[in-house]
Amino acid sequence: MAETLKKGSRVTGAAREKLAADLKKKYDSGASIRALAEETGRSYGFVHRMLSESGVSLRGRGGATRGKKAASA
Repeated sequence: MAETLKKGSRVTGAAREKLAADLKKKYDSGASIRALAEETGRSYGFVHRMLSESGVSLRGRGGATRGKKAASA
């Protein structure tokens, strides 16, 4: 991301819309909320809220799931 926002600074107006659009694009192309939070220096909750506000359908949780074992070997 070209501009890094000061951690904890309030993001409003055009800057907020641009950030939401950037996050949406990256999330849609496969980036995780955690990775986006790390990259932007914002909290997980902030990124989650921005994505929700911009109408993204959030993916389910990843990680270990029950059921069939993945063919990993």
